[in-house]
Amino acid sequence: MHSIRLYLYITLSLLLIQSLTKAQIPANYNITWSSPSHNSGESMPCGGGDIGLNVWVENGDILIYFSRSGSFDENNALLKGGRLRVRLNPNPFLNGGFSQQLDLQQGNVLIKAGLKFHANIWVDVYHPAVHVDLKSNTPISTTATYESWRTTDLASAGRANNANSWKWAGKQAPGGKVITRKDSIRFVNDQVVFFHHNQPGPTVFDITVHQQGLDSVKAGIPNPLKDLTFGGSLQGSDMIPDGTTTGRYINTDFTGWRLRSQKPQRTQNILLVLATTNHNWQDTLDETIRKVNGNKRTSEAATKAWWQSFWQRSFIVINPGGATATTTRGTATTNPGGITATTNPLGNSTPDTASPQWQIARNYQLFRYMLGCNALGRWPTKFNGGLFTWDPSLTDSALRYTPDFRNWGGGTMTAQNQRLVYFPLTRSGDFDVQRPQLDFYLHLLRIAELRTKIYWGHAGACFTEQLENFGLPNSAEYGWDMPADHDKGVEYNAWLEYEWDTVLEFCGMMLDQQLYAGTDIHEYLPFIESCITFFDEHYQYLATRRGRRPLDGDGHLILYPGSGAETYKMAYNPSSTIAGLYTILTRLLALPDIYGNDSTRKAWTAILRRIPPIPIRYFDGHPAIAPAEAWSRINNKECPQLYPVFPWGIYGVGKPGLDTAINTWKYDTDAIRFRSHIGWKQDNIFAARLGLTEEAANLTLKKLGNSGLRFPAFWGPGFDWTPDLNWGGSGAIGLQEMLLQTDGEKILLFPAWPTGWDVHFKLHAPWSTTVEATLSHGKLTDLKVTPESRRKDVILPDAPGAPHASPNN
Repeated sequence: MHSIRLYLYITLSLLLIQSLTKAQIPANYNITWSSPSHNSGESMPCGGGDIGLNVWVENGDILIYFSRSGSFDENNALLKGGRLRVRLNPNPFLNGGFSQQLDLQQGNVLIKAGLKFHANIWVDVYHPAVHVDLKSNTPISTTATYESWRTTDLASAGRANNANSWKWAGKQAPGGKVITRKDSIRFVNDQVVFFHHNQPGPTVFDITVHQQGLDSVKAGIPNPLKDLTFGGSLQGSDMIPDGTTTGRYINTDFTGWRLRSQKPQRTQNILLVLATTNHNWQDTLDETIRKVNGNKRTSEAATKAWWQSFWQRSFIVINPGGATATTTRGTATTNPGGITATTNPLGNSTPDTASPQWQIARNYQLFRYMLGCNALGRWPTKFNGGLFTWDPSLTDSALRYTPDFRNWGGGTMTAQNQRLVYFPLTRSGDFDVQRPQLDFYLHLLRIAELRTKIYWGHAGACFTEQLENFGLPNSAEYGWDMPADHDKGVEYNAWLEYEWDTVLEFCGMMLDQQLYAGTDIHEYLPFIESCITFFDEHYQYLATRRGRRPLDGDGHLILYPGSGAETYKMAYNPSSTIAGLYTILTRLLALPDIYGNDSTRKAWTAILRRIPPIPIRYFDGHPAIAPAEAWSRINNKECPQLYPVFPWGIYGVGKPGLDTAINTWKYDTDAIRFRSHIGWKQDNIFAARLGLTEEAANLTLKKLGNSGLRFPAFWGPGFDWTPDLNWGGSGAIGLQEMLLQTDGEKILLFPAWPTGWDVHFKLHAPWSTTVEATLSHGKLTDLKVTPESRRKDVILPDAPGAPHASPNN
């Protein structure tokens, strides 16, 4: 029976590859290097399923950092699996002809030495396995070494704790010290077996629950850290143990467990198999090894089919054919710490023969590839490096920490950042890739409702901005110096207090799953309702604690204290919250009749009537969207007064009040001084949504231009870390919005597209619609709308860059 299933699986996978038309990703989007790298900062991403690799060749060795989503230790740091070093004798790279290529269509990395040798590195999409397949025209001896820096318990202090959930409050850890516990590593038969097991006893989970007064309900809070074991095994065909070795890479000492081939061979297969579980880890690993070893051909075919299908969903190609495929390094410099690194001028491109427009479309696809590498993960892709971080001193010479480091934590999700990683997946049609982020919130719904009930005694889900993977605010951000009489439901934090509305953007993505893909979202409906209920009940609760009436004189909620992102604090009726509540309620009421009943729809309508209007202020007589009716201070440099434009779409091309929104862009002094392309800044998106073609184009060229590192889509650090995925996400959203926007049934093509930019794209629109169009020399030469019935809803400008007619015309 097993053999029949295996045969069918192989056959269907191969048929799927054959049936798919060629993916619309040009071959010159593949990144090809003609020389080895200097260090891990010049690495290339590779991945699949929920595994990410950094691959590079240095001093004749093939080196791979490998990471898997969900590898959280006792401190809630997201640890790497380790480093693999492959050494060959005789070394084929010494005689020239070197090339290293990321093949987007196949999802793999191919390293060659002329015609004599090649290494195919790929990750199984459906099983947690990394394959390194070597072929040579002459026999080669191979060693494969698993290298680990977690061979002893390691204490960390100061900025090193930014990698975990203790941050600046490391003294609150058990025993007053933050300890990264050592891994278990040993030879077992002809394998290297390695794992990290979270030790029993108090972890950051237990300390956080106690800090926030929730010990009485602790048993009902899921603890993803308890008994978690993650690791794997390294093995190779006809390879045997060859002892251990020690060394130092960049700033970090390591020990290596080495396997060697028993004799020189023309082919060599090296396999890393990973396992992550809260129970029976060894059994899980053994079963996974059995599946992987028995299904390699099947797995490789299925992996290729998955990537082919992925690229069929969506693409953007600008000025096609306008570049060569080889990129160069950034400029090598020596930093004050004496470490050789590559410079990273924010937003500047490396020397490249491509036009800037060609580069941004290529880099858009590279960013999408990195998101695809965690498509099947249980946990979301982290904005602060994802699965592709490297030695931190190559980003900041002062941070001489281990390769496990990243800024802003491992198991902590920051909503304002995470949303930018996941918003572009709607327009690209990657709804499955979006699910881990949405399900992250869904699984924490009960905890958010529990907090509300315990702290305030009413209904609804309160989600904080900095959220641990177990559903509570990060303990350091929550505030260890919180006064005894402070409201324990509110973080004692000048940046994060009362910032609760970002969850509404994930509610919007949940609704997009139904609107764009026709997905049944009944499982998400209680979540969305609970988030809305919180705002309705909580602000009436606060009003009655201050005075007699729960609503203002017009029957509206009094959204005070509120927060306009992290910027406008102690805000009264912040426009970002108002726009979010209005939009989500309006969209709930627009759902098909199968969602909700007469009672729930009456309740939604009643809450909608209680939402106050968006506040307006004036600059030299020009009406503009205000961040709020009033606020006490400015804390950051976000621009939530334009959130009614993006993400909420209340204002935009062809919509009422567009002039007011454009006035906000043109005259609001805060909006002007906060404007930038760096990191999570969204000005490129605002400009595109407002139809400001020149501004959108200029900002997008900076956003998605080559990063300055060898891999052109490793942006950052920006305000966060490298690679900065919310930098890439905000760039991707802006590029999509320049090409296609929607307003109800209307599909607006090229709403902010510059004259002279040729483009071929395929993007997604509501009601299971795809739009594929080709613009050449200012003329639309091809338009394919699926289903065809939606073609009537497409609205074109008179010319690219020209204003659209109103959708009502």
